[in-house]
Amino acid sequence: MSGSRRLTVLPFFVIAAAIGCGSGRPQDASAKDDAGVAKPIQLAAATTDAGTSASQGSATVNGSIKLTGTPPAPAPIKMDADPQCALQHKDGAKSEDVVANPNGTLRNVFVYVKDGLSGKTFPAPKDPVKLDQHGCQYSPHVLGMQVNQPIEIINDDSTLHNVNCKPTKSKGFNIAQPTAGMKSSKTFTAPEVMVKCACNVHPWMHMYIGVTDNPFYAVTGDDGSFSLKGLPAGQYTVEAWHEKYGTQTQQVTVADGETKSVGFEFKAQ
Repeated sequence: MSGSRRLTVLPFFVIAAAIGCGSGRPQDASAKDDAGVAKPIQLAAATTDAGTSASQGSATVNGSIKLTGTPPAPAPIKMDADPQCALQHKDGAKSEDVVANPNGTLRNVFVYVKDGLSGKTFPAPKDPVKLDQHGCQYSPHVLGMQVNQPIEIINDDSTLHNVNCKPTKSKGFNIAQPTAGMKSSKTFTAPEVMVKCACNVHPWMHMYIGVTDNPFYAVTGDDGSFSLKGLPAGQYTVEAWHEKYGTQTQQVTVADGETKSVGFEFKAQ
């Protein structure tokens, strides 16, 4: 492995530079300090149509995403083409397309309020969401953010990456980050569920971003649960999205101070 390290990494850099690291022209990336720890998502304050600040509600919609049937075994990822990647996964890397939790739930499901907030607007948080490239994999695999909120993209690896995001409702971008510690900041100008991002240098790398016009969204983790807090009283359509199993919706009505639970169930294929 160590004998081929220098010979393999150089062609990645040269080839990617020659083809523009993907289907679009790479944009400049600025090198800054090492990445900090991602901050928790903060719910923004609602505004009226006139732009006046209004307090959020006190309702909550929570639940979990169940996975029935026998989930597929995570597919192994072959990273031998880039020794810098392979060296960071001594026990091998696995695909995150379907991640089943031990409690029978599903990870990496994007859950958000799809309808029911007409007439309300929500200012974009100033704090960025963060997308890391670590071990030649995106972290997180699925994330959520608001329209016009900054997303900070970080290369933690000592090898070339490019981030090629292709929204259909906002301007796409393709950023080359050839060295560790490089950071770039971007925004999306329109809601879209979902935006796919990929690395053309390492074809196994891909992830998804849910861009919403409201702060009521979540991504399920290792217990498959979600919680949408601070909702105004009302009737809502809540949607759950998974990259392989598609989408499901639930209708729910909540009053001020009330908590309602909704459940989604995907079948393993």
